Amino acid sequence: MSQPKPHRWAAVAVFFVFMLLHQTDRLLIGPLTTLIMADFNLNEAQMGAMISGALLISSVFYPIWGFLYDRYARPKLLSLASLAWGLTTWLSAIAPTATLFMFSRASTGIDDSSYSGMASLTSDYFPPKMRGRIFGFLQVTIPLGYLLGLSTALFFGPRMGWRKIYVATGGLGIILALIIYLVVQDVPRGSSEPELHNLESAQPRKFSFSKLAELVKIPSLRYIFLQGFLGVIPWQVITFWSFRYFEVERNYAPQHIMQAMTPAVLMISAGYFAGGFLGDAAFRFSKRGRMYVSIAGVLLGSGLLALSLSIPVEARTRFQISLAATSFFIPIASPNIATTVYDVVLPEIRSTAMSLQYFLGNLGSAFAPFVAGLTAQSYSLREAILFTSLTAWLLTALLMGLSAYHLPADIRRLRQKLTLQSGSSEAGSDQGT
Repeated sequence: MSQPKPHRWAAVAVFFVFMLLHQTDRLLIGPLTTLIMADFNLNEAQMGAMISGALLISSVFYPIWGFLYDRYARPKLLSLASLAWGLTTWLSAIAPTATLFMFSRASTGIDDSSYSGMASLTSDYFPPKMRGRIFGFLQVTIPLGYLLGLSTALFFGPRMGWRKIYVATGGLGIILALIIYLVVQDVPRGSSEPELHNLESAQPRKFSFSKLAELVKIPSLRYIFLQGFLGVIPWQVITFWSFRYFEVERNYAPQHIMQAMTPAVLMISAGYFAGGFLGDAAFRFSKRGRMYVSIAGVLLGSGLLALSLSIPVEARTRFQISLAATSFFIPIASPNIATTVYDVVLPEIRSTAMSLQYFLGNLGSAFAPFVAGLTAQSYSLREAILFTSLTAWLLTALLMGLSAYHLPADIRRLRQKLTLQSGSSEAGSDQGT
């Protein structure tokens, strides 16, 4: 199987730009919330319900995208997802009523669930020992996208209005659809696995439902799926409600929000990359290493979040320092969870496996903005953010520990399967010569 993949860095660069701009568009809804609520005369519960609609749609499309990516050409499907991003965002921009905005906003969930193809391609571009840092690098786009969306909303929102902003970001999605189609190249599934490294010809690795059924038989993966159901809840609540929390409960003006959020977002970016780098390093010493790094990040992030939200409103400097420290630890698990899925799953069903992980995460968190909005009406946004985040993260840490217990055996079984498949392919090649 051919090993040099000079085009892989060009593809990663395109992935980075796509994810950065897509996350900017996707996360704009948080900083634009107050403008949209005023335009349609919505309360917190109604606005939270609209966001939950998009999360539910994306949950439905996760397994659909995963199945398609494992069956067909991944770059072309990714290009289609970028086109869907542009068109659905334009629909949101022109919606004249709250009802139509709700449906058009929900339709943006179609492209929100399309990342598994990029992850699958990345796993075929790079060997296991490098994947954590590559995933961490790509996931840096999530906080940077939020920061770009935040600055865009604060600077252009009062001048242009939220509708024109969405017209512009939708146009970027259409442009990127063409770039992805022209630049990103597909590679044989499994082409970066060490056991398949020396094959002279790429044997097609085909999706089958029988292989898919094997996913539920992988013990560590079952716990990873369960933690995925809970682990996204804090992210949805914090991402969506943090801007309004600063506005309403900490009385921050827009410039003060930028002062608080900029270092926090930069620390999240550092945490994503550090998490992937540390996970790769720990993996060299122990097959459980990535999960150990993830558990440490979740526990430290939870404790620091509770500390940050307990700081008085008037202690702005102390709050911003604590918030920045919290922000470094809370994303550390993310690149390691994604990489661990690929450590135990066959290459030809990895898009589906990752889509199921994302599906469960979205399903578990779909109602989180709505529930947090209801909680905020009865108590406060501080209590809503704190309760949902700590509960979810502590449970995910427990599930990560259970997954770590089974990981060495599951990784060994995958390597044995790949070795056997490699031997079968080589034997078939010898017989044909």
